[in-house]
Formats: sequence, structure tokens, C-alpha cells
Amino acid sequence: MRLDKFLKVSRLIKRRTVANEACDAGRVLVNGNVAKASLQVKPGDIIEIQFGTKTVKAEVLQLQDTTKKEEAKELFRYL
Repeated sequence: MRLDKFLKVSRLIKRRTVANEACDAGRVLVNGNVAKASLQVKPGDIIEIQFGTKTVKAEVLQLQDTTKKEEAKELFRYL
């Protein structure tokens, strides 16, 4: 699954366009490397997102094309 789509489906970032912009600006790291929006993520990957001064770090647990708001938290785990 593409990184930008995973960020949207998992609700880590609200909209896919915002996820794309964050990736283009170099604010998203996957396994310690700056990632493009088109990067294929898989379970076990570590995603780091920089929101201004705050950094969110999460591990991908599973992939789904769509999910309900309540189930979105099951797709990743905060580190």
C-alpha cells in the first residue's frame, strides 16, 4: 500500500493531499529514511512524522484499503 494512502486510512493524517505534501516536504521518515508518498509500506515498518516541533512515531501493524474510525487505531502502534 502507498504511504500516503496508509497515512489517510490509519487516520495518522486526515487527508491524502496533506499526507502527500508532508512527504514532499521531507517531514515523513520510514525506517529512518525520508520517504516519498509512493513508497510501498508493509507491516513492521516504522513511520516518523514531524508536525512542527512534535514528532509522532508509529509501527505499521496491518494494511487495509478502508477502515472505520474506531478500527483505524488497530492498523498501527505508537512508539
